[in-house]
Amino acid sequence: MLQKTRPDRPAYRRIQHALQKRIQGGELRPGDAVPSERELARSHKVSLMTARHALAEMEREGLVDRRRGAGTFVALPKIHFNRLTSFTEQMASRGLLARSKTLSADIVEGEPEVAARLSLPAHSRLVKIERLRQSGEQPFALERCYLSDEFAGLAELPLDRRSLFATLEHEYGIELAYADEEVDATAAGARNAELLQVHAGSPVLRIRQVIYSTQGRATVYVLGFYRSDRHTLLIRRFRR
Repeated sequence: MLQKTRPDRPAYRRIQHALQKRIQGGELRPGDAVPSERELARSHKVSLMTARHALAEMEREGLVDRRRGAGTFVALPKIHFNRLTSFTEQMASRGLLARSKTLSADIVEGEPEVAARLSLPAHSRLVKIERLRQSGEQPFALERCYLSDEFAGLAELPLDRRSLFATLEHEYGIELAYADEEVDATAAGARNAELLQVHAGSPVLRIRQVIYSTQGRATVYVLGFYRSDRHTLLIRRFRR
């Protein structure tokens, strides 16, 4: 059955949708050339100005890079840390498919610093979940999430295919509200470098994040190592 087109969608949006579908499907990969404005105008039966507007909007959203004299190329995906969202939500907002690979999911003890961040006694049992966050086959981040052992059931769930935020909300009735974060730069150790597919010693963003529920309770502590070439930290500053 032929899929009906949406007549209410502006022409430039139809071009963007078509290109995003090719990117999500792996037909166009980061670094690949995107059809030129003239080619898009011809194939979509629109004006050159409409095709140019479509690519300009995609560039503004960080989906493509336009290089003077060379053409337009699929951009390396980036995540913008400007609001508290799950990795799945972040990737969806960029028109990308999120994937996670669970490296370990255990109950651990002897993590007094982590316990303190969660306002728990020093020798508390904790759930520790380590996941490699990806889009397609491209690694974005290595994250270690810690929670109190009342969430021990999380270690048994298939979090490769589930959002932790959504699971906490739907399975445990916990709604997350805000996070306190510490951000710095560090060098990738041998294991982190191998998982993130960068050279050992390469700079990565390290983010320590305490995520609080709507009740003000420290619920999740995340220690994340993020590829600096795929993440942008947006900060709004006011003079007064």
